[in-house]
Amino acid sequence: MIRGLVLVLLLLVPAPAGALDETIRTIASRPPVTESFVLIRPSRAPAASLILFMGGRGALGLQRGAVSPRNTNFLVRSRQRFAERGFLVAVPDVPSDRTSEALVRFRTSAEHATDVRALIATLRAEADVPVWLVGTSMGSVSAAAVAARLSEGGPDGIVLTSSVTGVSREMGESLQDVALDRIRVPVLMVHHRDDACRVSRYADTSWAMRRLSAAPKRELLTFSGGDAPQSEACEPLAPHGYFGIEERVIDAITAWISAAKP
Repeated sequence: MIRGLVLVLLLLVPAPAGALDETIRTIASRPPVTESFVLIRPSRAPAASLILFMGGRGALGLQRGAVSPRNTNFLVRSRQRFAERGFLVAVPDVPSDRTSEALVRFRTSAEHATDVRALIATLRAEADVPVWLVGTSMGSVSAAAVAARLSEGGPDGIVLTSSVTGVSREMGESLQDVALDRIRVPVLMVHHRDDACRVSRYADTSWAMRRLSAAPKRELLTFSGGDAPQSEACEPLAPHGYFGIEERVIDAITAWISAAKP
């Protein structure tokens, strides 16, 4: 069934000068639901495919066209940088049946895993390379939950950045709601030592790493420094979003992925 996924939308999105072209695609994920995403192809054969999950409500607003330049989420604003390093990049929007609620209280659901499995299959058809899920903040809940649920058709590895480990009444989910001990692919955790977001404390990465007991390879990369924050603690233009050290963080993530053996 996955092989028969139909691309129902193909739109070329204008990109800034010097940037790689961004395409918006829409695929069938679970009847009658569709999933739209931004696709960026690298200028050479990809080393791997990356699905980037933004935090917050997870809505890109692709039904209105290109990604808004006002979206400063760490992974969204860095999507071109990942592609420039030789990775096929997909940034998903919310599924068509979640335009109102977005991904709030949905990231750990079976339906979310089904949608992502369809996207993984699409990327495997694009390039015969490993597929990794990379999440930031609440997006890390998506990456971890999908990897825990999908024993077949799942990712080859995951990267969890600025993970939400504390209880969030607004979002209703965190890594505490994920069966981390069921993840059986390589896992990289990335966190800023000075992350002041109350639900994303650096100190909480230790229990998450312990619970990732079935992962064949796992590591925590710690970062520090950056520019003075220009947003609240849980927002992207702060240590929570690696503000001012994006290049260093992306280099470390892509090097780790390239060296890992799924």
